[in-house]
Amino acid sequence: MAKRDELLTAVERSIRAYCEAEHDFKFKPNDPVVRLHEPTFSTDEIMAAVECLLSTQVTMGPKVVAFEKEFCSEFKFAHGVMNNSGSSANLLAVAALANPVAKDGLKAGDEVIVPALSWSTTVWPLIQLGLVPVIVDMDPETLNMDPEQIERAIGPKTRGVMVVHVYGNPCDMDAIVDICKRRNLVLIEDCCEALAATYGGKAVGTIGRVGTFSFYFSHHMTTLEGGICVTDDFDLAELMRILRAHGWVRETENRDEYLKKYPEFDPRFLFVNLGYNLRATELQGAIGSVQLPKLAGFVNTRRENTAAWKKDLARYSEFLAFQKETPKGRSSCFGFPMTLTEKAPFKVQELMAYLNKAHIQTRPIIAGNMAQQPGLKLYAHRVVGDLPNASWIMRNGITFGNHQAVDAKARDYVNGQVAEFFRSKGLS
Repeated sequence: MAKRDELLTAVERSIRAYCEAEHDFKFKPNDPVVRLHEPTFSTDEIMAAVECLLSTQVTMGPKVVAFEKEFCSEFKFAHGVMNNSGSSANLLAVAALANPVAKDGLKAGDEVIVPALSWSTTVWPLIQLGLVPVIVDMDPETLNMDPEQIERAIGPKTRGVMVVHVYGNPCDMDAIVDICKRRNLVLIEDCCEALAATYGGKAVGTIGRVGTFSFYFSHHMTTLEGGICVTDDFDLAELMRILRAHGWVRETENRDEYLKKYPEFDPRFLFVNLGYNLRATELQGAIGSVQLPKLAGFVNTRRENTAAWKKDLARYSEFLAFQKETPKGRSSCFGFPMTLTEKAPFKVQELMAYLNKAHIQTRPIIAGNMAQQPGLKLYAHRVVGDLPNASWIMRNGITFGNHQAVDAKARDYVNGQVAEFFRSKGLS
């Protein structure tokens, strides 16, 4: 044991020295670059992963379970089921709700209302499970799905609503919950952009029947890839544990009940449902446990950046619109989205090109209007209205990096380049 500890100390010393020499992601005024993302992990996370590798215990086990419990404790979720990505979390949540054993679940052919401004893996799991996505427009101020459009979209086959808290900004959950209760609809929360966001003092993900989160490299915190499903419904959580790993019962909390029910089967290989392989690794669980205590600080930095940019760039409000935080919501500020107004005498591509040339990385807002993506046209879906707001965002939306490595100097550099762009257009 002493020799092992000595060797691990030597490994950590080397990794720390490497990271101190190579992992400098701070903004450098003499060589300015503002990237869309910078790594949130360094020595401690790498050592956590290395220790898993050195132990040879790498497949899903106690470190994943420990992280699930820590994550749920942090945000007051009852049950957490970690998996290998946020996209898989969406698939697992929908698969569980659409499973024959799910109580008051979804069935093939049922419609689920989703926002036009979203990501592909919000929509694809619905199609993969035989459900029909119904695309509705969004509120141009909050960038979230418009409750009035949800109400308008409900038809005889509508059975669910899947919200997306766009860029960490919570949806108007009071209005959406009211609709779902009145219309007896299943509410799913896609929180993959909204780690640590809250609505009415409650963490997003606690409001619907199931919530999903992502720990992708570029998100608020990371397990490199990774995601988690959360729910207050124990039976649904158990079903997700079964579906997550081949349909067997090995990771369920009520495993003994299944073993008693089917004593003729080898308890190591009892399959009670269909399944996937969406398991997380021990490396991901270990990294998550190191990252989680840092999350609040990461989010605070993002919120400070957002507040500062809204103030500093307000002088361009005739031409640029900024995402409005939802009343009762506390955004975790996934990025800093802006949208050109109708008065802007330039195209968003011109602003993007100018900022990119100044080494300020930019991108469109999420995937734009998913209803216009060619892949969706291959499958059954329904579109409600012309979706003018989502289409406007797709043509005129832009975001640049807002993350833990952006400081006041980086913000000032962005402000200066935006000002230079407006001067180049004669709009200063």
